Amino acid sequence: MARSTTLILLLLTVTLISFFTVSGATAPPTYRRRRHTSPLTHIHRRRPIVAAAAGGGVPTQVRYETKYYEQRLDHFDALPASYRTFPQRYLVNGTYWGGKTSPVFLYAGNEGNVELFTNNTGFMWELAPRFRALLLFVEHRYYGKSFPFGSEEAAFRNTSTVGYLTTTQAVADLATLVQSLKSNLSAHAAPVIVFGGSYGGMLAAWVRMKYPHVVMGAVASSAPILGFYGLADPYAFYDVISNDFKSESKNCHDVLMKSWGELDKALSNDAGRADLNSTFKMCRASTVDAIPDLLDTALTYSAMTDYPTSSGFLTPLPPYPVKEMCRAIDHPKSGNDTFARIKGALDVYYNHTGAEPCLGDATESDPYGMFDGWDWQACTEMILMTYGVRNGTVFPPEPFNFTDLLAGCRASTGLPPRPYWIPTEFGGFDIKHVLRRSASNIIFFNGLRDPWSSGGVLKSISNSIIALVEPKGSHHVDLRFSTKEDPEWLKQVRIKETRIIAHWLRQYYKEETIDSP
Repeated sequence: MARSTTLILLLLTVTLISFFTVSGATAPPTYRRRRHTSPLTHIHRRRPIVAAAAGGGVPTQVRYETKYYEQRLDHFDALPASYRTFPQRYLVNGTYWGGKTSPVFLYAGNEGNVELFTNNTGFMWELAPRFRALLLFVEHRYYGKSFPFGSEEAAFRNTSTVGYLTTTQAVADLATLVQSLKSNLSAHAAPVIVFGGSYGGMLAAWVRMKYPHVVMGAVASSAPILGFYGLADPYAFYDVISNDFKSESKNCHDVLMKSWGELDKALSNDAGRADLNSTFKMCRASTVDAIPDLLDTALTYSAMTDYPTSSGFLTPLPPYPVKEMCRAIDHPKSGNDTFARIKGALDVYYNHTGAEPCLGDATESDPYGMFDGWDWQACTEMILMTYGVRNGTVFPPEPFNFTDLLAGCRASTGLPPRPYWIPTEFGGFDIKHVLRRSASNIIFFNGLRDPWSSGGVLKSISNSIIALVEPKGSHHVDLRFSTKEDPEWLKQVRIKETRIIAHWLRQYYKEETIDSP
């Protein structure tokens, strides 16, 4: 977006990073507004995520051993450098495992520390006892503690070292690690089902497609595998967010839409800045310029995580935060002017608990190790279509310009971006026929209140490539821990997924003539 402010993606974050500042270059919208659309950062840069489940601490059943696998740096070349290795972290729980022919449930790690996803993927923890499954959570290369070349600093030193951060390498990592683990456990016949949400959901689908002899099924939740140029409408991401707010209240939508102009006007003079500082109770007066960024982030992530129950995934939030933000705008508790209404909405997102005495700025820490890696991926090959904003939405309009986007990415990384590589490598164009001919056993879940659904598979392709679409659903809500407050539609989604997984396993044991454990 044209505004020099911050915004997150899918999924987790916020911050401009000096690594991508190039003298004389115009940064793409991704960097100007920090709109790094990572499905969970899935692809916007997000605020730090709180690693909690349903608004509380980590559930008691989340227990694991931390291990490391010596992973090959480059799976595809025979150059001397390719044979270097690095310690790839993975977390494993064998409490429920039934033995050598029992299933392995694998989580494909996203763009961040693996613990974040381990602690929040409750569906796997709840399925494991039923299926007597071994749980395995694999950290993505260049994130968390899984750095080549000895350290994070060395891994991101230059394009020669960070150049091994690609999706094809990450998918091969999963296949290689799983094969080695099964061999060490003498569990060669154990069926493997891979799970993932957001970017991890994309990886889950892709590892099933590329390595069907390693992984026999995939649950790909909120996975925008069709979110690339020529496949997705670049305006659709923000259309969904805007419609989420409009569905709650037309007045709420209109107040948000008009607020940007009023914020810009106030920020242009000392009296207006003082008024904003007083109304929004900024922790430091000098950070009043961050208010548009804070609003941008709050709107995007409240829509993504519009969960039906309390959550602590990105930040502590009440059930249905979009509804609560609109309620704060429509029925302000202090003052009827636009700024008082917007402050009330921001409090829902940034201060739901009421514990914060002031509103912080957009200064971003990176507690889950997302920024460096996703900045690179988002401008080399994971160029997802989230860069256009139409007139009449709850965001300032910004025309989509693909040429400028690519030029900005090239200036940022020093390398030509590859916007067509992912659909070429994994399939995208004519996805219906591609998957029908070459894939099976994939569940694609999408909630239509999630902006990432605009790049998702929304129709079933065959009897074994199944799209579960929920109009009231949000970003990988199906993978969250269940609660007694879950609505019936969410319970039914998980029941359907469980039955499909059970069918896959029965079919596997029958075809392989293996007694089910």
